[in-house]
Amino acid sequence: MSRRYLLNKALGAFARTSFTTGVQHVGGRVQATALAATQVLGRASMFSTFREMSSFGAGAEAAQKKMHCYQCEQTANGTGCTVMGNCGKTPEVAGLQDLLIFSLKGLGSLAHHARAAGIEDPEVNTFINQATFSTLTNVNFDDTRFQQYISESVHLHARLAAKLQAANKASQIPTVPSVPWLLSSGMPHPIVWNQQTSAQIDNMLIPDLIEVSKQTGIVARQEALGKTLAGLQEMVMYGLKGLCAYAAHAEALGARDPAVYAFVQEALCFLSSPASAEVPNVMDMAMKLGKCNFRVMQMLSEAHSSTFGHPTPTEVSLTPKPGKCILVSGHDMHDLEQLLKQTEGQGINVYTHGEMLPAHGYPGLKKYPHLAGHYGGAWYRQKMDFSYFPGSILITTNCVLEPMASYKKNLFTTNETGLSGVSHIPTKDFSDVIKRALELPGFNQSNMPRSAESSSGGRGAVGGTGNGLKKVVTVGFGHHAVLGAAGQVVDAVKTGKLSHIFLVGGCDGHEPQRTYYSRLAQVLPKDTMLLTLGCGKFRVFDQDFGTLPGTQLPRLLDMGQCNDAYSALVVATELAKAFKTDVNSLPLSLDLSWFEQKAVAVLLTLLHLGVRNIRLGPRLPAFLTADAVGVLVKTFNL
Repeated sequence: MSRRYLLNKALGAFARTSFTTGVQHVGGRVQATALAATQVLGRASMFSTFREMSSFGAGAEAAQKKMHCYQCEQTANGTGCTVMGNCGKTPEVAGLQDLLIFSLKGLGSLAHHARAAGIEDPEVNTFINQATFSTLTNVNFDDTRFQQYISESVHLHARLAAKLQAANKASQIPTVPSVPWLLSSGMPHPIVWNQQTSAQIDNMLIPDLIEVSKQTGIVARQEALGKTLAGLQEMVMYGLKGLCAYAAHAEALGARDPAVYAFVQEALCFLSSPASAEVPNVMDMAMKLGKCNFRVMQMLSEAHSSTFGHPTPTEVSLTPKPGKCILVSGHDMHDLEQLLKQTEGQGINVYTHGEMLPAHGYPGLKKYPHLAGHYGGAWYRQKMDFSYFPGSILITTNCVLEPMASYKKNLFTTNETGLSGVSHIPTKDFSDVIKRALELPGFNQSNMPRSAESSSGGRGAVGGTGNGLKKVVTVGFGHHAVLGAAGQVVDAVKTGKLSHIFLVGGCDGHEPQRTYYSRLAQVLPKDTMLLTLGCGKFRVFDQDFGTLPGTQLPRLLDMGQCNDAYSALVVATELAKAFKTDVNSLPLSLDLSWFEQKAVAVLLTLLHLGVRNIRLGPRLPAFLTADAVGVLVKTFNL
C-alpha cells in the first residue's frame, strides 16, 4: 500500500465522525456537527456546543472575537490571534483578507471551468497569484489596498463571465454546487457572491466589506467541519499562498507556466466545493500542491539564473561605506536590478537587507559597483535596523512590519506589499526612492558603525549571535556551485572526513525557541557541514566555521533564499545518485524553521517527494490538530 493511501486512511478514520453526517445532510446539520464536535474535539458539554452552533454564521463563539487568524507560527498562544494580530494585522485587515480569499475562490473556480471550455484570461491568471500573495503574513497591512484587490477580483470575474457569454460557452460551466458549510455561514457560493456583488462593488466602502467579511472566516468552517478537517483545508490554502508568492516572483522575471496557473485555479475551485469535505481528497490536493510548488521553485531558480547568471561564491561586506544609501529588503531580484540601473552614476550605495543577501552571488547583480554590501539581520529586527539606516528603504516583498515614526517617511513599498500611510511605488520607476535617499544624510563619520564587525556596530543592525563575527560573509553556494564540488563531498564522506550534513532552512523569528538553530550550529562536530537557506541563515551567517578538516570545503554553505530549497533538493538528489541510494539514506538531516506560508509550500513539496525525518519547529502549526500532526509524524516521521 502507498504512503498516501495509509495517510488518507488514518486521517479519514479519526476525522470521519466530524464531518460525514453534518456535511452530507444539510438537515440536522447543527445537531450532527455538535455531536461530532463533542466526540472529536472534546468540547465541555453537548449543550454548550449546540448553543454555539445554533447561532449560524460565525456563531456566539465568533461574536466574542474580533478576528481569527492562525496562518503563521507567531499566532497568539499557539492557537490563533483573536483581538489583534501578533504581526500587527488589525481585525479589519484580517477580515478584508478573508473576504479577498473568498472572492478569489469564486474567480478561481470560474477561471478553472472557463479553461475547460477553452476560455482563458492572462490578466486573471496573474491577478489571482498576486492577490493571493498579498494575504501572506507580513506582506500587506493596508486596508485600502485590500479594498482595491476585492473590487478588481469581482470586476475580473464579471469580465470573464462576459467572455464566456460572448463565446456562447456559458452553458458549459457546471452548476454552482451546494456547499453546506457556506450555508451555515450565511454566504452564497463565492461564484454567486462575485456575480451578485458586481453591480454594487464600486459603491461598497471598507466598513461594508468588513461587515461581509465576518461571514467568510475560518470559525464557521471549524464549527461545521471540525477543527481537523477545517485546518487541513487551511493547510492547502496556506501552501497555495506560498506557491503563489514564488510564482509571482518568477513572473516578475518573465517566467510563466500555464500548468501552474491551471493548478492554482483548480485548487481554489476545490476548496469551495463539496469534494473538500473529504479528508483523503484534501490530502491528495496537498500532495498535488507540493508537486506543483516544486515546479514553481524550479521555474524561479531557472529564471534567476537565466537573468542574472548562476550564483557563484562571493564575499559580501557587512561594513557600510560613507555616502548616500538605499536599503532593499524582501526577495525580488528584479526590483533590485531596476534600482541598481536607475542609481548608476548618482553616488548612491545600495545595500541588501534580509533575504536579499543572496543577490550578491549573482554575476548580473554584483557587476554593479554600487551594490555595496549587506546591512542588518533577519526581517524581525527591521525596526531596529531601519531606525539606524540613514537612507531610504525599499520593501519589495515580505516581510514588512508596521513602521516606527523615526523611519516611516524613508520607507517605500512596491509590488504586493503595503502599509497604511507609507508611500507605495506601483511601477518600476523608483525616482521617489532615489530622491529621498539624496535628501537624507547617508553614512558619515557621525553615524558609521562603532565596530567593523557588524553592520551597525551595536546601533541597530547587529549580525549573528555567536562569537567570532566576521566582517564579510560568503554567499552564492547554489546547486551549480555545490555540485561543482560534489566529487570532493563524496570523497570526504567515503574517507570519513565528512560524517554528516545538516540543512537548516526556512524562516527566522524573534521567539527564544529559535536559538535552537544557532545552538545546534555551535555544537556540531568539526567533521560536519552546515547548509543554510532562507532567513534562518541569520542565526549563524556571520560566524566562522572554517573548512572541513583535511579538505578545502567550507563547513558553512549558504544556498540562498527560502525558495532555493529547490537547490538543496537538486544537490541531495545528485548526491543520492552518487552513493547509489535515496535521499532518506544520505548522511543528511533537515531542520525546517517555519514561520509563514512559503514554508508550508516547501514542506508540502518535501513530503510529496517522499523526504522523511524532517524536524519542524520551533512550534507546530496551529491549524493542524494533534490528530493531524500525529498522522503526519507516523506517515513521514516528521
